Amino acid sequence: MELSTSNNNKKKMTVINGSHFSNLEGFYEEVSKVLTKDINWKVGTLDGFNDILYGGFGFFENYDEVEIIWEEFQKSKKDLGFEATKEFYENKIKQGKPFNVELIQDKLNELIDGKGQTLFDILIEIIGEHKNITLILD
Repeated sequence: MELSTSNNNKKKMTVINGSHFSNLEGFYEEVSKVLTKDINWKVGTLDGFNDILYGGFGFFENYDEVEIIWEEFQKSKKDLGFEATKEFYENKIKQGKPFNVELIQDKLNELIDGKGQTLFDILIEIIGEHKNITLILD
């Protein structure tokens, strides 16, 4: 990937392209491709996505300054919105253990009531927890 400079500090930059996926599994494939270079490991869960954002998985090291540009984010916001999130929670409830069905049902109820987070919101929140990562929605 190309390095860009910001305030004379070198920042690693990468792009998540929302036109490359239309569901959560596709998102995982996209971020695996751009954030886990040359390693034999793929993102497959929200926790796994959070883990790779700590660095050390190929693209950047722990605490490197990183800029992620999320292109076509409006498409992703729709694709990973209410319907996808509802299905995500319903599938976890159907699976049962090891998932906390009560907690997931609460999250589903919040979503249906218009108070819960969508998958897109959750992904944005996860990225935001990493202070060394700047997210640009494009």
